[in-house]
Amino acid sequence: MLITTNALVLSKLKYNDNDLIVKCYTQQLGIVSFLLRGILKNKKSPTKAAYFQPLSLVQLTIVYKENRSLQSVSDTKMNHHYASLHSQVLKSAIVMFLSEVLASTLKEEEPNKTLFSYLETTLLWLDEQTDFSNFHLLFMLNLSKYLGFYPDTGAMHLPYFNLSEGKFENNLHGDYTISGHNLTLLKQLLETPFDALSAVKINSKQRQSFLNMLLLYFELHLGSFKPPKSLQILNQVFN
Repeated sequence: MLITTNALVLSKLKYNDNDLIVKCYTQQLGIVSFLLRGILKNKKSPTKAAYFQPLSLVQLTIVYKENRSLQSVSDTKMNHHYASLHSQVLKSAIVMFLSEVLASTLKEEEPNKTLFSYLETTLLWLDEQTDFSNFHLLFMLNLSKYLGFYPDTGAMHLPYFNLSEGKFENNLHGDYTISGHNLTLLKQLLETPFDALSAVKINSKQRQSFLNMLLLYFELHLGSFKPPKSLQILNQVFN
């Protein structure tokens, strides 16, 4: 069965000398992995290896067979040619980091068109921006909404936030309760749309601290989640 769908590239792995295994989040099928045979050797193929950079937005025609772990692709087109996402050093670091986050968190082989739209819209927004140093913080915070553990905002006036419970509280409860700068920034970001993100002013130390808190939040709510290997690179670039 042939299925044409928009897709977001999450990861790629060289297989043998000339093949790639690519993992994508697709609009129609959810998570799908592909074996692209000969793509590193066949220069005349309509499916180019360059199309499969992390977080590229592509249109795939899939030769889909149920119960097959690796699907095949008959045609690939670029849905959007990024102006800066893969060429600007700081944005490339964010892309590398977020592609790992998404590869680790998106597991379902089911479509979620609302989530796909969120990913597509925010990446296109990032591609156009010149002030984006806090993008990954708001991106991950909003992503938690689609993954089922967005913070309960019903009592944001309270002085603590419990990471394990995902809610604001009146008292300090153990190691997973935050206050201080991370709490202040959390409350600020919960009320900040992407278009107003440039108004959020923090230094690199505060940004790194809040990101570590977000990663812990993801670990507490997603048992299989592990901090991305590119975290160190991201921190170095933004320092």
